[in-house]
Amino acid sequence: MAYKDLRHYLSVLEQNGELHRIKAEVDPILEIAEITDRMCKSPNGGKALWFENVKGSQYPVVTNLFGSFKRMCCALQIDHLDAVGERIEKLLNLAPPKSLMEKLAMLPKLLEFSQYLPKTVKSAPCQEVIERDNPDLSKFPILKTWPHDGQPTDEGRFITFPMVFTKDPETGRPNCGMYRIHVYDKTTTGMHWHIHKDGARHYDKYKALKQRMPAAIAVGSDPAVIYSATAPLPEAVDEMMFAGFLRREPVEMVKCITSDILVPANSELVIEGYLDPGEQRIEGPFGDHTGFYSAADHYPVFHVTCITHRKDLIYPATVVGKPPMEDCYMAKATERIFLPLMKLDMPEIRDLNLPMEGVFHNCALISIKKSYPGHAKKIIHGLWGKGQMMFAKLLVIVDDDVDVQNVSYTAWRVLNNVDWKRDVVIADGPLDDLDHAANFPRYGSKMGIDATRKTREEGMMREWPEELFMSEEVRALVDRRWKEYGF
Repeated sequence: MAYKDLRHYLSVLEQNGELHRIKAEVDPILEIAEITDRMCKSPNGGKALWFENVKGSQYPVVTNLFGSFKRMCCALQIDHLDAVGERIEKLLNLAPPKSLMEKLAMLPKLLEFSQYLPKTVKSAPCQEVIERDNPDLSKFPILKTWPHDGQPTDEGRFITFPMVFTKDPETGRPNCGMYRIHVYDKTTTGMHWHIHKDGARHYDKYKALKQRMPAAIAVGSDPAVIYSATAPLPEAVDEMMFAGFLRREPVEMVKCITSDILVPANSELVIEGYLDPGEQRIEGPFGDHTGFYSAADHYPVFHVTCITHRKDLIYPATVVGKPPMEDCYMAKATERIFLPLMKLDMPEIRDLNLPMEGVFHNCALISIKKSYPGHAKKIIHGLWGKGQMMFAKLLVIVDDDVDVQNVSYTAWRVLNNVDWKRDVVIADGPLDDLDHAANFPRYGSKMGIDATRKTREEGMMREWPEELFMSEEVRALVDRRWKEYGF
């Protein structure tokens, strides 16, 4: 059974010993962030945190909800992170039915998929309290997470776990993305839409039409819905349908009070509003997931028209910074979930590892079944042309006998196998908006490394050496006698 809402998930975490309550008064300005950062960096990601007594607000704050492999699995109600990918792979591998019996056998799977579509309800817990006349963001325990956030213009509070809902003005297709929200005052915020994101494309369309753009910011829902807002889905795939697939039940949606935007009915808080075409304001700086401050820049302005929330609101937040942090575990889930889709286009790919130190887009380790000269370089160029993989600054390709989840072994193989002149590809192209190392924003160089075994066609004039392995007979002998050696 899917989680009903955020509080249902919190109760399960508490039952499993994965939640720590803090009763002492804590300040949402930096203090909660420092506590959370220490917990994120404790062994195995520590515990989720529930701050019951937050200075200046009547509402509690919860953090580090997904900040371990165990909690990430609990959030998606799976035993291991590959489980969702395995479900996707089964769907992708459905062959066209050849007979009536095969068609009938496929019906349950197709019917199951149709049941994931979100459904609209008329009333919702997120609208227990409606504040339309005098909406006020200052009453909520919105965090400041790093000392220079928002300086020098304001106190630097950011909504860090928002689900931003928009709608394409031409197709009516909805989108949900997670973009940080810089709170300027009681009724205005920044909208940190990167140029490559779907929300930014919707905004550009409204701007071209010279129309005001409706939007809504939902905070707090069941974990599958929250995670889906971060998922790198194709534009045509509704994030809420994907959330339904993850939770195996449709997501209930409710229409906003002041617009036609639909939001999850089980949300804790919903902030409704609009963006005027062309209006911009300085947003940031912000201590980001790269471990550095992302620079202040001009971004669209969101105006609040209505706030709705539960009477006993629980406010979730995430703290990002130097890894490992909570978002690293969410990214590892993305790595495992979307690997089958990558294999759909490139079936020679065997495995993928996005090391936490690479903060999602700086490094990817990929193993392939190499079949011909130049195969690894084909993969490198192909991945740079594929969705959000275009942001990967370093792609390292190894043979399929390399376990890329073992970073130490992979590094050993790479450093021994590479001739830097022959095996390195340097290319220019789009970079993530948060990349600060390139000479220009959102554009710079990236590198691919072919660390596979080389053939004579690739310029290798010698035989490739054999890797060292002990004979199986000796290994078995030592296994049997291990205790005799006094260990």
